[in-house]
Amino acid sequence: MQISRAAPMPQAERLELIGRLLNDPSLSLRVRVAGSIVLLYAQPLSRVVRLTLDDVTRTDQQTLLRLGEPPSPVPEPLAELLFRWIDSRDNMNTAANHACRWLFPGRRAGQPIHPDVLAALLNDIGIPTTAGRTAAIRQHVLEMPAPVVAEALSYHRVTTAKLASEAGGTWSRYASGDHWRSPPGWTPRRTGDS
Repeated sequence: MQISRAAPMPQAERLELIGRLLNDPSLSLRVRVAGSIVLLYAQPLSRVVRLTLDDVTRTDQQTLLRLGEPPSPVPEPLAELLFRWIDSRDNMNTAANHACRWLFPGRRAGQPIHPDVLAALLNDIGIPTTAGRTAAIRQHVLEMPAPVVAEALSYHRVTTAKLASEAGGTWSRYASGDHWRSPPGWTPRRTGDS
């Protein structure tokens, strides 16, 4: 996946926009949920519109959104907004769309909303999707190892490594893999051993 070279928005502005999306009831649920996915999970609209109901999982303890592997936790209040949106999605009245599995159904039967339509809706309320997505992915690679971000958010490892380097990330020596297993023949040293 190629990342657009838009300058990221400042982190404070990104957080302010997320707060507005999560708390402003005058905005439509569709733009609140879609915009939050862009600004929290650094997802391009072309991927957001391809999400289905099967990509959303709810357990007693948490809500998960499958963007990569493993699925990403969805914090409150976004989880509540997400399920309110699922229960009241637009474009569900036609016979062909009644059983639609798209998270963001389009007007054409069996199709998701077009990314350009969703982009226009978000731009109309002041959400710059490319700058917001760029800011989100940069923040993620500053907080977590680039390979972890790549897997969780379905980005290419080279892309996240490059973004981490550009952002001044400190995870350059992170070795991906299973860190819970001990190397063969290794035994932990007991306190007092020298």
